[in-house]
Amino acid sequence: MRAIVIPGGLLTIQSETFRAALGRGGVRADKREGDGVTPAAALPLRQVFYRADRLAAPDCAVPVRALGRDDGWCDDPADAAYNRPVRLPIGASAEALWRDDAVYDIIGVLGWNDNPIEPGRGSAIFLHIAQPDYAPTAGCVALAPDDLRRILAMGLTEIVVRA
Repeated sequence: MRAIVIPGGLLTIQSETFRAALGRGGVRADKREGDGVTPAAALPLRQVFYRADRLAAPDCAVPVRALGRDDGWCDDPADAAYNRPVRLPIGASAEALWRDDAVYDIIGVLGWNDNPIEPGRGSAIFLHIAQPDYAPTAGCVALAPDDLRRILAMGLTEIVVRA
């Protein structure tokens, strides 16, 4: 099941439309590491992580795994683990996926720069929970918690972000 995202921050799947937060750098095809851009591309949903200490596993069409306290994602273009999940701590720059806030209570890993991985082209493009005010993300697509659960349960397998 495919969802379409347009730059104004709307995600449509089947006949339903949801508000979404996008990257602070806008939407562009030429994504680079750290630019805050949401990539304009077809992004397959690879897998979903969730905080089992806070909520039940979401229903979805892709593999689901509970997060651990030491889960991270490497965002260091010079490291061999760039744009891959890692166990923290590591000797390179990496984002912690276990957070105090609720933003990563559900994380859909979107397929960006992962086949093949090109250092510096961008990492960690996720589908996750939006801040209550829908503040811009670092490049991810973010939705309200109930909306995120709903679209996952609808069988989401790909997000197409349009410029």
